[in-house]
Amino acid sequence: MAPRLRPEAARELDGLTLAYLGDAVYELLVRDYLLSEAVEKPAKLHKKALALVSAPAQFEAYRAVAPLLTAEEEAVFARGRNAKLSGGKSHDPAAHCHATGLEALFGYLHLRGETERLEALFDVITEALRR
Repeated sequence: MAPRLRPEAARELDGLTLAYLGDAVYELLVRDYLLSEAVEKPAKLHKKALALVSAPAQFEAYRAVAPLLTAEEEAVFARGRNAKLSGGKSHDPAAHCHATGLEALFGYLHLRGETERLEALFDVITEALRR
């Protein structure tokens, strides 16, 4: 699915707005991954998806891709991580901030139309999940 905004608009959006979109992008990648892993029952799909999109799981996902990020990607991640958050009190605040940063990065890459980069980073994440 192609983004409706021009790619340059991604640079103008704040971290939470990017994370808003990135949350959906990340969840779609997770759901696609689970289907490729032959998880068939909807209840199991839902349970596994929830585990993979949780703040602690996204914190670990960030740790897997952090060494591979460009300076620009790291700056986008930081915009999301450093955004003023509300809610998420049940999670470790550091995990919540890092999850928001990762979502901001995925939203940014989607808006820029960088599908190959999104898939490459998500492949690193899924490889880390298999360990």
